[in-house]
Amino acid sequence: MIEDFKKVELLLNDIDKALTTPIRAYIIGGATLLYRGIKPATKDIDIVVETRQEFIELQKALDEINFAPTLVGKEYTHMNLSQIFQRGEFRIDLFEKEVCGQFSLSKPMMKRAQRITTLNHLHVFLCSNEDIFLFKTMTEREGDIADCISIATTQNPNWNTILEELKHQMKISAQNVWVTWVGERLDILQERGLDMPMMKEIDALREQFYDELEKKYEKK
Repeated sequence: MIEDFKKVELLLNDIDKALTTPIRAYIIGGATLLYRGIKPATKDIDIVVETRQEFIELQKALDEINFAPTLVGKEYTHMNLSQIFQRGEFRIDLFEKEVCGQFSLSKPMMKRAQRITTLNHLHVFLCSNEDIFLFKTMTEREGDIADCISIATTQNPNWNTILEELKHQMKISAQNVWVTWVGERLDILQERGLDMPMMKEIDALREQFYDELEKKYEKK
């Protein structure tokens, strides 16, 4: 477990030294919550890059500083996880553009991200709490439920931003089924006492998805 973000900063410097071209890296998981004091520790660093070339270059850099690829676990069923890299206590979950299936690093997400480091080649951004909340509703990891509760109860997230980003993702990916997966996780959060003002619209989107699905089957 990583309990001090300074360790992450040292790692980012190591990565930068191994790079030969500019890369914009977006951190979207627990490491960001650690940086913001929302979470006391994290076991992995979730990094998303926008392009294939950036992914390849970052993969090469990680290999150069002795990170080894590992197998993807079943808890990542719905996640388009490109690779997991491990070195000692550090584990990097690396994504190329799409984080969960067709869920992409969107322009609005990049615009909301907070730049924290500009090194020789590596430019590091932390995704917004709203986008991390949405990201963590995409997984089947139990720890992400606790992280969502922490974000919701301590950070006063903009629920409209979360809802609009979900709608945006559904539109650009044509993957309306995502609202059912997200909805299931939000149901769990609601059962655990979390009040989310956007739930009425989430329920409406789910109902619309199932209505459209039923009509497709009726036509067959």
